[in-house]
Amino acid sequence: MEQEQLLPINVWLSGRSYRIKIKPEDEEAVRKALKIADNKIKEMRSDYAGKDDQDYVAMTLLMYAADSAVDVFNNPTLSKEIQKMADKIDKAI
Repeated sequence: MEQEQLLPINVWLSGRSYRIKIKPEDEEAVRKALKIADNKIKEMRSDYAGKDDQDYVAMTLLMYAADSAVDVFNNPTLSKEIQKMADKIDKAI
């Protein structure tokens, strides 16, 4: 991807400013994701004990990573493929 195609934007997450480069067509989605993440960090801050914002950012990241890992296994296409493999194994046994 060429650097000329990327739009530099400043974003805020957990009270800190970050400068990132994104595709112009992704700006709305990125800003929405940042808002969701920032709200989740605030929720973590109010629900859990932590030493600093890094703890809350880490907990939020772990939550999203775990959700993504679980979502992979809830994929209908993947479930069908797993079922096909299980059926083949059953027939072979």
